[in-house]
Amino acid sequence: MSQLTSQRTDEEAKQVLVASVHDVRYLAMLLRGINFSNRASVILSASGGITVAVEEARTLLATSYIYPEHFDEWDCNPDIHHAPSSQSSELSKDAHSATSAFEIPLNTLIECLNIFGTAGISSASAGTKYKKWKRAEDGSDHDGDDGDRPNRQRPGANVPLHNRIDHYFGGGEKRTSMNMSYAGPGYPLTLLLAEDSTGPTTTCEITTFDSEPNIELPFDADQLVLKIIFKSSSWLRDALSELDPSCDKLTFIANPAADVRRGPRLGRAQEKPLFRIQASGTFGSTEMDYPNDREVLETFECAHPLTVSYRFGHISRTLRALQSSTKTSLRIEEEGLLSLQFLVPVPKPRGGLSNSFIEFRCLALDEETS
Repeated sequence: MSQLTSQRTDEEAKQVLVASVHDVRYLAMLLRGINFSNRASVILSASGGITVAVEEARTLLATSYIYPEHFDEWDCNPDIHHAPSSQSSELSKDAHSATSAFEIPLNTLIECLNIFGTAGISSASAGTKYKKWKRAEDGSDHDGDDGDRPNRQRPGANVPLHNRIDHYFGGGEKRTSMNMSYAGPGYPLTLLLAEDSTGPTTTCEITTFDSEPNIELPFDADQLVLKIIFKSSSWLRDALSELDPSCDKLTFIANPAADVRRGPRLGRAQEKPLFRIQASGTFGSTEMDYPNDREVLETFECAHPLTVSYRFGHISRTLRALQSSTKTSLRIEEEGLLSLQFLVPVPKPRGGLSNSFIEFRCLALDEETS
């Protein structure tokens, strides 16, 4: 019996990764946010957690960051198979920076996490009404569903519904717990899944592949031209959701706030927009303007007038990430490279929230950026 225990301990010691989580829904949510390409590059880091990246057409790069604090258990030793024991002291010094990389079919991983049908977004969220664009003639921000019921009678009423991450999952649902392990290059990613301690368990072994480099899209903060933080992701999500899917091109138009304020009082067609989203396609074009309102744009910084276009099909890939995020950062550098960062709160195992991120970077169309 002692030999069996010793053998099991040795096997665990050779693992590059051993991690567990009591509820896989949030992990699945972070993966779904970038699930538009099946080939996913995974990087494991002792201090950085799991980084999953996918790309499309050498133009769009999406990355999901899953940090160690999101797990109940986290033990990662990326260099365990790459150095002799004589270098163990040096490894311990550099363990925080070591990484292990492989590729995995993302669809398969997500399907495994949802093998008991408990890792999906609840259908209850599909019919939820989000805060819409407020018209000048509207007198209230409320949609009227709550009637005259005071906020103090609703638990969590001081937190907007679209900013509560639990809103995306139904209450009282069963949850799937998971133990994840990876023994190194050539080995599968192994998931041990259980719906509860007394129910059935399932072991999934997902084939891993040698990692190939993704496209590199470094964002130069020194060349930043436009920076916007949407107070709620719904302001961008609703705008993109209402656009005609047949649109070919999406254009962002921005002007410094000072220029907009100094502009003459002309008709709307001649006004300089603070920030405008313009979608164009075969059947015409659509324009949506954002007001200079901190309830909408928490931060707005524009160095000079900017007009830059992207393929609509690439920008629409962000809708899944927008659905599960609470805040969105939009940045554009001088050459037109777009960075969209989505803040996704994830509950910590011991209480509280830990912020995670999903980031999209997209190259501008081959047009003159002005």
